[in-house]
Amino acid sequence: MRPRNLDLNQLRTLVAVADLGTVTRAAERLSYTQSAVSMQLQRLETSVGMALHQKAGRQVRLTADGERLLGYARRMLAMNDEALADLKRPVVQGTLKLGIPEDYATLLSSALVHFTQLYPSLNLEVHCGNSESLVNQVRQGDLDLALVTRQRHSPGGEVIRREPLVWAVGLHHQPPLNDPLPMAFYSPGADVFREEAEQALESAGRRWRVAYGSQSMVGLRPIVDAGLAVAVVTRHMVTAGLRVLDESSGLPPLPVVEIALHRPPGRPTEAVQQLAELLRQQLAGEGV
Repeated sequence: MRPRNLDLNQLRTLVAVADLGTVTRAAERLSYTQSAVSMQLQRLETSVGMALHQKAGRQVRLTADGERLLGYARRMLAMNDEALADLKRPVVQGTLKLGIPEDYATLLSSALVHFTQLYPSLNLEVHCGNSESLVNQVRQGDLDLALVTRQRHSPGGEVIRREPLVWAVGLHHQPPLNDPLPMAFYSPGADVFREEAEQALESAGRRWRVAYGSQSMVGLRPIVDAGLAVAVVTRHMVTAGLRVLDESSGLPPLPVVEIALHRPPGRPTEAVQQLAELLRQQLAGEGV
């Protein structure tokens, strides 16, 4: 037995009649004659084998079965219109270059996956580096967008999230917390974390030494896990295997840092706007 299909034109007529209440007004919306509207309704009723409408003077009311079908009709037409609009959208090609610090990769993975699904013909290049360098690349036109930790030496951008800094040690091992405190720091100039931590320790009268330095948490992690040093990270970077030191540790409180979007001057492309919005959605409400 062949499958039966509902006619979308007939369903659109049913929706117009339900919305406007008369055949005359439905005909005006659809650019049909009144007789064509009546014929579409009759054909739909023949197709489903039941009465879908009834007249009361010039007014048209749906029967109970008509109301049941109306909900399906609206959803089917919405999907039809969405599909056509998507197919008519011009294919976006080329390359979009996004800059992020290496430690942000896992934080942004779902937004980046969604973006590549929206623009399958566009090549997304993700460039990792320290925040100050990425901002400079945006200003020079080498990157279309950068999501960075706002630095003292490179302010600006659109702040979309604020993150508290915390002291972190290995889940099962930690170094002695007496002076000089062994620190696993980012390399000088790699990020503002080191500057904030050094200032907090200095203000608290604490002495420290650099036990290990790296451009990213990937390099610092083995040393911290082994209990050889304390690291300074944001809340979102505290993954399994790390433990946050609370006030009882005797270490001073740390400030909040800002995460900002940077774009070159001028009107951004549709793809850049869409990626920026996905990043905002991903990060909004998750920070401080």
